[in-house]
Amino acid sequence: MSKSIEELKSLTTQIRRDILRMVHAVNSGHPGGSLGCTEFFTALYGKVMNYQLPFTMEGKDQDHFYLSNGHISPVFYSTLARFGFFPVEELKTFRKLDSRLQGHPTTHEGLPGIRVASGSLGQGLSVALGVAQAKKLDGENSLVYTLQGDGELQEGQNWEAFMYAAGKKVDNIISTIDYNGQQIDGSTDQVLNLGDLHAKLEAFGWTVLEEKNGNDLEAVIAILEKAKTETGKEKPVAIILHTQMGNGVDFMMGSHAWHGKAPSDEQLETAIKQLYLEAPCDY
Repeated sequence: MSKSIEELKSLTTQIRRDILRMVHAVNSGHPGGSLGCTEFFTALYGKVMNYQLPFTMEGKDQDHFYLSNGHISPVFYSTLARFGFFPVEELKTFRKLDSRLQGHPTTHEGLPGIRVASGSLGQGLSVALGVAQAKKLDGENSLVYTLQGDGELQEGQNWEAFMYAAGKKVDNIISTIDYNGQQIDGSTDQVLNLGDLHAKLEAFGWTVLEEKNGNDLEAVIAILEKAKTETGKEKPVAIILHTQMGNGVDFMMGSHAWHGKAPSDEQLETAIKQLYLEAPCDY
């Protein structure tokens, strides 16, 4: 059953609580980028993407999603659980021995929703392009979605993939870049400035859309829906999605310090209290 915008907004807040609890429980993980991407994941799985349950690895005649920056696995796992791919209770096993929910998603555990291992940065777009071309060969009209980090674009393989996608007219792919301006060692501007990313992607032959309010659920849904209308025109489609690392928790917002750091007991309590003000009930 399709959820209303208000229901999806509440679910977004719940996913943020899941992220914090998962990372805190094992004192390990990446909350910053996960919190910043919750609206994207909720929009994708709640409104935009065409998929079916139960999950199958092939996913014939369905849209596919590939997470390239796999370290933000907490938001991915929570989203999959909250949309029925596997039991929510399993989120409590995050990063534990013998868990299917490892720190970076992998396929050999057979976790529903995971189609590729994504621990090494820079590879997700290349994988997704192969799938997109395979879907064309199979005569499918399905789309392939990806998410990459902005700092991840410092990996050269991305630019080979950008060039390949345009050169081969792979027009059934929508690649979103989480543009939060932060990475593990500091701001992306300080580590390696990306320059005019919009102009660079256009120069590589992509149709480029940009959304400044990447933590506004309705805006994210709208830009993804707009991107869908640009597919099938012999050009790949990119979305530059401006988000805020740590969004939803005031002391985490906009700081690279929370890229890969778990909250203490006191910090978790403070953060959860803030999120209960947005949505007072746990699911």
